[in-house]
Amino acid sequence: MADVRTLPVPDALAGERVDAALSRMLGLSRTRAAELAEGGYVRVDGVAVGKSARLLPESWLEVEMPAPEPVRPISSEDDVPALRVAYEDDDLVVVDKPVGVAAHPSPGWTGPTVVGVLASRGYRISTSGAAERQGVVHRLDVGTSGLMVVAKSEHAYTELKRAFKERTVDKIYHALAQGHPDPTTGTIDAPIGRHPGSDWKFAVVADGKPSVTHYEVLEMLPAASLAEIHLETGRTHQIRVHMSALRHPLVGDLTYGADPALAERVGLSRQWLHAMRLGFAHPADGRRLEVSSEYPADLARALETLRDGYR
Repeated sequence: MADVRTLPVPDALAGERVDAALSRMLGLSRTRAAELAEGGYVRVDGVAVGKSARLLPESWLEVEMPAPEPVRPISSEDDVPALRVAYEDDDLVVVDKPVGVAAHPSPGWTGPTVVGVLASRGYRISTSGAAERQGVVHRLDVGTSGLMVVAKSEHAYTELKRAFKERTVDKIYHALAQGHPDPTTGTIDAPIGRHPGSDWKFAVVADGKPSVTHYEVLEMLPAASLAEIHLETGRTHQIRVHMSALRHPLVGDLTYGADPALAERVGLSRQWLHAMRLGFAHPADGRRLEVSSEYPADLARALETLRDGYR
């Protein structure tokens, strides 16, 4: 059953876009707020409005929160690229997520999800969090492979969410960036927010959220560099946006300016980005847990093609 919420527009939010105001008032992500507005679930003084409408003072907002899609176990493991469990205990499970699998269900996504695969295998997942993303404490893009931790117990969910918020989790990625960054080691400290011209993209913008990425080039290759990246913050598309802002987009990342000819040359159909290592204090006893992952076949093949000088 849908949950309908009616609330006055605060004076401080008069003039704000509907999606921005909803995000602040209800604690939703900006994306989710925009989806509600575009789906006809938001009304101002009884009239349905789009995500970019501006709120007027002394108006009333009515928001219908549709019942979330349940997590549906997948019908067959044959329908999903292999999802490896890298570590598991009573409190959590760390999965090695393949490309093409989303973290959790979302509007418009009909493909496999991490929580769906785990449900199909009989894993018990924490019930904390929004219904469609229960147990999920952080996410990877559909087009990014690598390690992702999911909470199984309620205590683990609370502690892991706190750890990610307080930036005590070590998140190490390997990325293949076009060109050769100079300097070869550095920190990108630039705020990230919605792209001013594309709601589905992000960009470095003055009023964005603080975002910090550390990088170190591990290997110079023809036309590209293999880099190790340490995320201090965890914004959506952070590595992709920051490397693009340096004019070194990730190989294969056509959304953020990569050269399609290079991607085709190395046989890559997604961005070359892999979550290699996760390190955090175990939520049950505080012991340090470190999990690592190998490159999947498509990234390894593209890297070797570059090492061979396209031969």
